Formats: sequence, C-alpha cells, structure tokens
Amino acid sequence: MSASVFPRLEPHLPSVSKPIQYVGGELNSTVKDWDCATTSGEGGPTVRWALMYPDAYEVGLPNQGVQILYEVLNERDWILAERTYAVWPDMEAVLRAGDEAGPIPQFTVDAHRSVKDFDVFGLSFSTELGYTNMLNALDLAGIPLHAADRTEADPIVLAGGHAAFNPEPIADFIDAAVLGDGEEVVLAISDVVREFKTQGEPGGRDELLRRLAVTGNIYVPRFYDVSYDDAPGGTGAVVAVTPNRPGVPHRVTKHTLMDLDAWPYPAKPLVPLAETVHERFSVEIFRGCTRGCRFCQAGMITRPVRERSIETIGAMVENGIRKTGFEEVGLLSLSSADHTEIGELATDLADRYEGSNVSLSLPSTRVDAFNITLANEFSRNGRRSGLTFAPEGGSERMRKVINKMVTEEDLIRTVAAAYSHGWRQVKLYFMVGLPTETDEDVMQVAELAKAVIAKGREVTGKNDIRCTVSIGGFVPKPHTPFQWASQLDVETTDARLKKLRDVVRDDKRYGRAIGFRYHDGKPGIIEGLLSRGDRRVGRVIEAVWRDGGRFDGWSEHFSFERWMAAAEAGLGGTGVDLDWFTTRERGYDETLPWDHLDSGLDKDWLWADWEDALAVADGSSDVEVEDCRWTPCYDCGVCPEMGTEIQIGPTGQRLLPLAVV
Repeated sequence: MSASVFPRLEPHLPSVSKPIQYVGGELNSTVKDWDCATTSGEGGPTVRWALMYPDAYEVGLPNQGVQILYEVLNERDWILAERTYAVWPDMEAVLRAGDEAGPIPQFTVDAHRSVKDFDVFGLSFSTELGYTNMLNALDLAGIPLHAADRTEADPIVLAGGHAAFNPEPIADFIDAAVLGDGEEVVLAISDVVREFKTQGEPGGRDELLRRLAVTGNIYVPRFYDVSYDDAPGGTGAVVAVTPNRPGVPHRVTKHTLMDLDAWPYPAKPLVPLAETVHERFSVEIFRGCTRGCRFCQAGMITRPVRERSIETIGAMVENGIRKTGFEEVGLLSLSSADHTEIGELATDLADRYEGSNVSLSLPSTRVDAFNITLANEFSRNGRRSGLTFAPEGGSERMRKVINKMVTEEDLIRTVAAAYSHGWRQVKLYFMVGLPTETDEDVMQVAELAKAVIAKGREVTGKNDIRCTVSIGGFVPKPHTPFQWASQLDVETTDARLKKLRDVVRDDKRYGRAIGFRYHDGKPGIIEGLLSRGDRRVGRVIEAVWRDGGRFDGWSEHFSFERWMAAAEAGLGGTGVDLDWFTTRERGYDETLPWDHLDSGLDKDWLWADWEDALAVADGSSDVEVEDCRWTPCYDCGVCPEMGTEIQIGPTGQRLLPLAVV
C-alpha cells in the first residue's frame, strides 16, 4: 500500500506559490484503490503508472498526450494511473527540507502517492529542454538517477513523446523509450508488466526489460552498446549501435495508431483548478502531416495522415463541452485546415452551436489552406481574434528550400481578404537560421510585414492595421531531411535578429504597426545539443541539473552560461564539443545516434530530399515535394515499412443539429 503524503504536504501549502496546483481533485480526474484489480473484482496484480509531463502544472495539465494515456489506462479495472508535474523551486525546497519523517517525495496530484511506489514512471517529452526537470523528479522521488543503479524496488522509467525519437542523450537515466503513438502500446506494456508480476517477477528487473525489448516497439538503451571513432585522429562520430544480448532487435520501430475513430480520447477531459496555458477543450481532428516541410520533425515522424470522421469529431466536441463546461473548442492537428471535410465541419459546428456561448478555433493556419468562408464560420459564434500564419521563411528562395510552397502573392492575397472582411490583426511566424540562409533572406521578413500592413491599409482605408512578427530559431531535428544540416551559431543568429529588429523599428511609415517578438539564439543551441546528441551528452545534462538547472524551457530560469560550463567540462577529453554537435554539417556516411530507431522514413529518401534542398538553394533545381495525400506516393518509406496507409475522407457525412433539451 502506498500512503498519501498529503498530510505532510498540506501544512506547507500556504508558503508556496500557486498551492492549488498541488492539490488535485480536478473535474474528471480519477482516484482508484491502490489494489484496484482486487477491489474491482478483476483479480490478479494491479499495474500502476505515474504519468508526468515534465513541466509546471499550468503547462502540463492541458497536454493532450498525457490526458489521453491517463484515461486509456484508468479505463482498465486492473490498471491505476496518476499524474505528476514538475514542482516549482519553492515547493522543491519544501520537499527536500521535509519534516521529522524525512524528505517528502515527488508525489502524484491525484492521491498524493510517492512516484517511487509505482510500477512504471512514464514521461512525455515534447521538447528536450525538459530533461533537467526529469532528473529533478527522479531525485525528489528517491529513484536513482542512473538506470544501472536501480533495483526491483524502483519503477521502470519510460520516455515517450517527440523527443523520444532520439533518447540517446538521456539513455543513462531512462530504462526504456517508446517511439510513436502511445494509446495501444501503454496497454501492451501493462500486459507485459502484469504477466511478469503474476509469475512472481522471475529474473527481476532485467528480465522485465528484456520482455519489453523483444516486442520490437520498446527501446531499452542498456541492451545496446555504442562505439565511437574516438581514437587519436578519429572523427568522434558514432561508429555503431549494436544489441548486446540475444533476441533484442537491431532496429526498434515506432508504433502507429490506425483508425482514430476507435480511440475518441480524451472522453473525460481534465478541467484544471489553476490557470493554465490553454483554457479550452481540444479535439485532434487528424494525426500526421505529409506537406513535406523539411524542417518539421512532427510532420515527418507522425506519418501517415489519419483523419477522424466528421461524425466522431462532432461527438467529441459535444461530449467535451458537456463534460468540461469549456466555452472554446480548438480543432487541432499539424495543419487543421487540410482535413478533407474542414469546410463542412466548420459550417456544421457553427450551425450546431449558433446562439450558444461555444466558440470554435483553429490553430495556426497554412496560407494556402486558408479561406474567408472557413474563417467566418469559425468566428461566427465567437470573438474575431487575430489570424496566425506561418510562412516560416522570409524570402521566396528560403520557402522553396524548406519546401514551404507559399509565395508572397499568396500571403498578400490571403491577408487582403482577411483585412477586408473585418480582421485587424495578423500574426506571422518565421524561423531564423535555416540552412543556406543569408542576411538578405532574413531582411525579407521586414519587407513582407510592411507589405502586409500596406495591403491592409489599402483594402480597409484605415490605419488601425496590426501585424505581429514572431521569430523562432531553427533547430535541426532527427528523422528530417535537415538532420544533417549545420545549426547557425548564437552570434550570427543574434546579429541577424538585431539587424531585422532595427530595420522594422526604424521604418517611419510602418514600424509602429509591426510587433516584433523573438528569442535570442542561446536556448536554440542547447536544444540543438540535446536533439542531435548521443550518450556523451548525458553527463552534460546531469552537470546542469546538479548546478541548479530546472525549467530550461522558461527564459527566466534558463542559464546559457550554466550549459556552456557543463558542456565544456562534460565533453572535455571526448574529442567532441558543443559546436561538434550543433554547428557542424553531417555527411551521408556518418552513423547518426538515432539510426537504429526506425520512424519508417527511408534514410536514402531523407538524404535525397536534403540534396534537393541544397540544389534549390543554389538555383540548380526547382524541385517541389507535393503532398502525397493528393499526389502519387513519393516513396518516403513509411506506409510499406510500417504496414500502414493514409486514411482520409471525404466520407460524405454531415453533422445533424442537436435536439433542443
């Protein structure tokens, strides 16, 4: 039995910021008996999961991935799943100081049980900058940081999410990683754990991990040896990653969930007690993207496209509104306006909820997928907020390099339509540091923003037109055509951003109408180290955490100097350094740290696409990779390799109006 630590925690809550985030009891949350398999009548051992989004409650609670797994697991009578989030530094101090019984451990918010008492501790990483929060949670929980030091008394530490497609930098700290969709695989893992417990845990922790590894869908780093070209005069690169015991696959494959209609989760969305970053109910209308943007890891690793039907989406929206009381519904995907029935969906949902307090929203929309009819439907019942578009590259040349086939004419035509139909604000998202980029490419961002303001003033005859330019730094990611690219150094990134900012601010005619938001290049370089790193980077992460590194995704907590010092010390004597992992271009023959992890994408196809990008950049080619939803197959490898297929409409179905109660 795992006792609640809440009686020890409660006296300290008045002394910490936002104590409500540690209390639990949210609408639609679940608290089950510790031995729920017995009390439910199911019988046999209970399998217990602690699920963590390694960030603060306000960021972690709205995360759909964790909410879905929490619900899928708790639907089984013999599985118990609870949630935990990263604690703020003031609460960390409380936990470490503890009371007369000793330190208070990292706890779940549902029943305030110690994370160490669970069978599986699953963490979902959408960004690599959450790694130090993972180490902090392990330490607070009393779980040894290094997987090699854990015993049968410790949970299996399992990583998932997009960052798990290269878990090598955290290989020393995790027991296993899952690639791809989690809904079915967490149940499969639970089956393995349950059978293992039923049999009396023969062979201990090592045997349980072996059983997980031989499934082929779960990566257990300890069962693979990594060799490096680290002899004097060597390149420092990975030579090979090879299994070190029989039955363990040479390549671990991602898991792909087909038929999203059969998995309409979350069906009981959590309603937060404290303010969170997204105060809305979200429905994922399809998964995957085949637009082929060369920088986009999310689009590459989630292939193929799988749509939810219009009826399932309608049912999920209605259920979510009823179960949560939220008044805003977001229809989410990587490119929501690409759903084959998005027009019908927008009209039918707007009809269904007209006159109510329910408003609908789409996330950032592709310029070439946007139309005014769609925008009007989504704003029919709610406030007309700003529109967000992501051209990504400032110049047309850069947009061709990244395969974002949006011309300046497309953008101006779209914003003209928006401004003329009553919108007054447009947000444009760009990246700086893309492969082959020059200063001139970045300065084109300013010209594009000015052209947007000029067109808005022209079509409306008014001067209250606004355009916000938001700029992020490009970070090369594994399993993309740009995985071989060099990353732009901090100094050049910051110089380009400063030059662009000055060009915008100095413009007397348009400058005041253009908002300018950006981050400097420092967090991006660290993200680059973590995204394309190998096992040698683990000692850097640990050194940063030991020096106080927490919440590295938050600008007010991030310390570039701390990371630089840790990288210099941790990588000293290895023959590689921070620049080697970040600003260095790779070649085709180099073994990449994640080559043994199979996203389904053919490496030769990715390399050919990288070469196409370079050819477009120097003007020797004008090749465009179109969306395979509407064109013949481009042989990326995913569908035949994974045994999957694109699942799209149209279904020809429509949503019926709801009966008046």
